Amino acid sequence: MKILLKLFFIICLVNVASAQLTPPNFWIVSDTLHKPRRNFVAITESSLAALTLVGLDRIWYADFQRSSFHFINDNDEWLQLDKAGHVLTSYYVGNIGAKVLNWSGVSKKNQLIYGATLGFSFLTAVEVMDGFSAEWGASFGDIAANGLGTGLYVGQELLWEEQRIKLKYSFHRTRFAEIRPNKLGDGFLEEVLKDYNGQTYWLSANVHSFFKQSKIPKWFNVAFGYGAEGLIAGTKETQLQIVPNQQRYRQFYLSIDIDLTKIETNSKFLNSVFSVINFIKIPAPTLEINSLGKMKFHAIYF
Repeated sequence: MKILLKLFFIICLVNVASAQLTPPNFWIVSDTLHKPRRNFVAITESSLAALTLVGLDRIWYADFQRSSFHFINDNDEWLQLDKAGHVLTSYYVGNIGAKVLNWSGVSKKNQLIYGATLGFSFLTAVEVMDGFSAEWGASFGDIAANGLGTGLYVGQELLWEEQRIKLKYSFHRTRFAEIRPNKLGDGFLEEVLKDYNGQTYWLSANVHSFFKQSKIPKWFNVAFGYGAEGLIAGTKETQLQIVPNQQRYRQFYLSIDIDLTKIETNSKFLNSVFSVINFIKIPAPTLEINSLGKMKFHAIYF
């Protein structure tokens, strides 16, 4: 539920772009500051963030005992797959924040200051709420991961003025959710959000953007992924008490990918769809090397 509420905030933020402020030029990015758009974006983002945080407080945290503010060290849990999720979320919320400000004609500097940092600000606010929960606690590792996601977006804009390397996500169902459904999910949607064994996080690099004079297709990407398998509990010690003989290991991947936003089309609708779903890594032939020293080739890897 906590993750779903975060995703609700992200989806609502994307839908800021569905409010028709200035027809028929809604799809056109303003080349100068458009104050009504900017004000609408600021009010909508603030309202959605506040509503989501209140919702978390009333729906999620209300079921758990409160405590004084405290930090925890959970950096050794889930082989850091949860931290990868923070990096991804922070990156894309910041990406959306910058884009809607760009649509409003806000200067590049202010896009990065007030838009690209939106993911870090929102997720850090959630960490503060965790800090007052006896069940969890604020995590330095989570905050650092939030900063890394924001830094990846801002750094590329400052260095190249474009996102040459994008974070992506893929998922496949595993047998491990059946072993511990309360932690790893019960049903496909929960497993997508909770089963770290099926999650893979990717750095997808657009090759043409590094070799702009080449004839390499503009949409062609090379992707480097990270995942894990055998995760039943957060820590190895806890897992040994539940399933003593289950190995946990890291997985590293090399694959090809497509940057859907680089596919040329005259359809504004398709452009919008491609932009929204571009965080998903397409299934493709993939080479896997894991921390057990084994290598495997997947004809199609999800």
